[in-house]
Amino acid sequence: MEPRTVQFSRTKLTELMIPSFANFGGKVHGGLILSLMDKVAYAVASKHAGSYCVTVTVDGVEFLEPVEVGELLTLDAAVHYVGNSSLVVGIKVTSENIKTNVLKHTNNSYFTMVAKGEDGKPAKVPELILEDITEMRRFVDAIKRKKVKKEANAKIKKEEDEFIMVDDMELLNDQRCKIEFKTDDDFNDLFSDT
Repeated sequence: MEPRTVQFSRTKLTELMIPSFANFGGKVHGGLILSLMDKVAYAVASKHAGSYCVTVTVDGVEFLEPVEVGELLTLDAAVHYVGNSSLVVGIKVTSENIKTNVLKHTNNSYFTMVAKGEDGKPAKVPELILEDITEMRRFVDAIKRKKVKKEANAKIKKEEDEFIMVDDMELLNDQRCKIEFKTDDDFNDLFSDT
């Protein structure tokens, strides 16, 4: 399996934002943008892998600017990292007002994709050739994000397993919630050992 460059599978998708894409607030629906991001991530990952790919996780989706009807939305996507069967596709989303040519950076995101073989099992993907410092930095950043995410998930799991009612009740102070148990038994169950 020959290694492939980042440029081999880099893909740009540009689409005009039409009125039927608007949400109730008159802006382009975030779900539509996520769908387009998933589409371009699939195109990049499948081209690099040379096989069908599926989305496993989506990280870093934060809408920085609203997208208006009538703007051109451009999704610039490239492979940032490859593992054995997984790929991380980085996506930069911008919108352009076609009357004023003003560009807005609306968000970045990272889609982790897994290549699938004909048998439906994970398939090995080609290595990634890193041709400049930016590509090398993105590869390393993906490794760091993966490590931080793994550590955070382990910490959250441990804290969920070690839920201590008396101590953890303090976390609810000054939060926008109201505790109203249906019965006294529900409340007493919180403090039982079973």
